[in-house]
Amino acid sequence: MLVVEDERILADAVAEWLRRESFAVDVCYDGDAALERLPVHAYDVVVLDRDLPGTHGDDVCRCILSSGAESPRILMLTAAAGVRDRVGGLGLGADDYLTKPFAFAELSARVHALLRRARPAAPPVLERSGIRVDPARREVSRDGRPVALANKELAVLTELLRADGAVVSAEQLLEKAWDENIDPFTNVVRVTMMKLRRKLGDPPVVETVAGAGYRLP
Repeated sequence: MLVVEDERILADAVAEWLRRESFAVDVCYDGDAALERLPVHAYDVVVLDRDLPGTHGDDVCRCILSSGAESPRILMLTAAAGVRDRVGGLGLGADDYLTKPFAFAELSARVHALLRRARPAAPPVLERSGIRVDPARREVSRDGRPVALANKELAVLTELLRADGAVVSAEQLLEKAWDENIDPFTNVVRVTMMKLRRKLGDPPVVETVAGAGYRLP
């Protein structure tokens, strides 16, 4: 996801909180940088401050929505708490609206709710091949047995489940589970997959598709 917020301390704090929730997060501090970033990455959610320097947050919102049916969900942030301000933000096409100051736990809950309404919609609990993941509660089990996963392991497993049996390439996992600063030539996906398989136990459930990626059958 993308966090667009000109208050750098707040932006970095939001990004760090969401990364602890196993999200891959990029950060921009003004509207112009956001407009440059948005066409490059397929974000699921944009956390967007309304009062941005450069291109105003309202105009960034309009540009996101004009990008088509696959545009990301928008959670708009603002210090303006009046009813008219909230109605105006939602009227622009934002999916949700959160006023400052806010609790990070509420921000997380709203982000998870937006992901459940993503295009296409993601179910609140993901299940396949005996694996069950509740992303909002960060709960994982295999055949009823709880499995404790690190953040990136959970993010990778979630993406495999969302693929619904389709092959997910290492490049796709890098984009969804890590931020844009990750080295594209790193072996971090292979290492994370090795740890994930070990924690999920036998028989092995994550398949490697030679030359293509990984999948949950």
